[in-house]
Order: sequence, then C-alpha cells, then structure tokens
Amino acid sequence: MKKKTRNILLSILIGAFLLCAIVGGTVYYYLFAPQFHPSKTVYVYIDRDDTTDSIYNKIRQTGHVNQFTGFLWMAKYKKLNQNIHTGRYAIRPNDNVYHVFSRLSRGYQEPINLTIGSVRTLDRLARSVGKQLMIDSAEIARHLFDSTFQAEMGYTPITMACLFIPETYQVYWDMSVDEFFKRMQTEHQRFWNDERLARATAIGMTPEEVCTLASIVEEETNNNEEKPVVAGLYINRLHTDMPLQADPTIKFALQDFGLRRITNEHLKVNSPYNTYINTGLPPGPIRIPSKKGLDSVLNYTKHNYIYMCAKEDFSGTHNFASNYADHMANARKYWKALNERKIFK
Repeated sequence: MKKKTRNILLSILIGAFLLCAIVGGTVYYYLFAPQFHPSKTVYVYIDRDDTTDSIYNKIRQTGHVNQFTGFLWMAKYKKLNQNIHTGRYAIRPNDNVYHVFSRLSRGYQEPINLTIGSVRTLDRLARSVGKQLMIDSAEIARHLFDSTFQAEMGYTPITMACLFIPETYQVYWDMSVDEFFKRMQTEHQRFWNDERLARATAIGMTPEEVCTLASIVEEETNNNEEKPVVAGLYINRLHTDMPLQADPTIKFALQDFGLRRITNEHLKVNSPYNTYINTGLPPGPIRIPSKKGLDSVLNYTKHNYIYMCAKEDFSGTHNFASNYADHMANARKYWKALNERKIFK
C-alpha cells in the first residue's frame, strides 16, 4: 500500500513538473523568446487617434513578427486599450514580446532627430517640422502667425524667424506644440550666450538685427569662408549710411526667389525690404539664418570693401572692390557672362 501511495505521489509530482515545464516553456516561447526579426532597428509611431487594433497592425507590419499571441495576451491582461501612450517606439532584431510591450505600455520612447532648417519662410518651417513630428503643420503655423503668441515670445510678425537656430535636435516625436516652442526658446538662449551678446553689442546690433543681416549674407553666398567678408562689407555700408543694395532683399520684397537677374524695374518695388531705396537694415530677416551665418556677422572680417559682384564664372563667390570703378569693371564681366548664357531674368 505504501509503495502504491509513493508511486501515485511520484506520478503526481512528475505530472506537476511536466505541467510546469509545459506552462513555463509556453510562457517563455510566447513572451521571452525572440519573436521580432526586422533586419535592423525599426520604429512604431503611435498617434493620438491610434487604437489597440491599429497598434497591432503597425507592430505586425513593422516588426516582422513570428508569433503575436503573447503580445495579445499582454495587451488584454495589462489593459493596453486604457493605457495607450503616443510616441516613437523601437523594435530591435530578436526582441521579445515582453520588451516590446513594456516599452509601449510604459511610454519608453526613442527620441528622434528634429532638423530645423535655414528656410526662407515660416510656412516652409511649419511644413518641415510637421513632417518630422506628430504635431500638425497647421497647428505650428497657427502659433507662428498669431500676433499674441509672437508678442508672448518677444517677437513681431517680421522678426519671428529670429527665434529659430537651425540645428538638429534630439526630441520626442509626440512633443506638444507648446513643448516645441519652449525647446526653441531654450536653444535660442543657449546660442545667444554672454559672449555672443557682447559681440553683438560691440558692433551696435541687437540679436534680431544680427539675424537680419545674417539672413542677407546667407542669401548672398553659400561659401562659408566668404560669409564673414560679405558681412564685413555690409557693416561697412551701415557705418557709412550707404544703402545695402542687396539683391536678395529685392527677391524677398517681390516674393520671387527664383530671379537670377535683378533689373532696374525690379529695383523700383515699393517695399521696406528694398535696400536700394531704403538705408539701414530691412525690418526683419529674409530667411532663417544658420549658425554659421549668425557667427559670420558676429565675427565679420574687417576690410575696406563696400562693393561686391558675383563672379563671372558662376562659382557662387564674389569679386570685391573698395571703389566704384573697380566694382563696375567686375560688374561688366558678370553682365557679359549673363548675356552670353542668355540669362535675362
């Protein structure tokens, strides 16, 4: 009898062990064994209007899943439908269900690189940011063009572009529009440190005026080495009360950025941005200048040039002159090259 009882107990123990092994193996397979097999790290973007079903579809399509049952178990047990976090979430090669689900359910996002470009207009900026973040571009534009908001940020409609410092920043994809503008404020203050503010003061300019001049410099040349020289030329003109006579400001006034040749008719445009008929700086920037452009003004090259003309080789660089006769000689070479190429507008 005792032997029989021992055998029964042994059978029960063996059965329990096998059951535990089966349960443990099943749990391991569905939750902890590698189930995601993308060729490289991929990302799932969870938006405000996503549901559990749409999240399931995104994960299946993106993650190259072997077995999704474990994820469905976790979603039901942890009530994912009541705990959806927006954001950008990583799925790595050989990830298991537990790790992927934990990231989504706890909101453990991966940051993105947000690039603020040196663009010509604020609406282009809004479109660019809207393509990179969860924020709709229309929502960004509403803030950019709202006069009350501009005043709260310390700007006007014509200086709002000065807020932005072109750079690539690490942010979370689902940041709110308020968080976006606060981050831009922070980066602006970080760029305009005491040293740069002192340099601006030394040349008699506010940060907004530096931004305005830098925007003209950036439109004049893409050559980084030449930018401080161009900045020095315009500062020489400002100091002698000469009109800047900057062709890019005419393009801005006409809102025709494709013009390749500025004619006398173009120079008649009635606009505060026409630097041929108005002295001093225009009211605000004609684009969002880069860090290099801003620093080119703050660290401008000291020289005696007051004239410049695009080189006749169309290299994007310029011939500089300190007197009108030399300038006209340079200009004639450039006009001749334009005529030879039949560039009339």
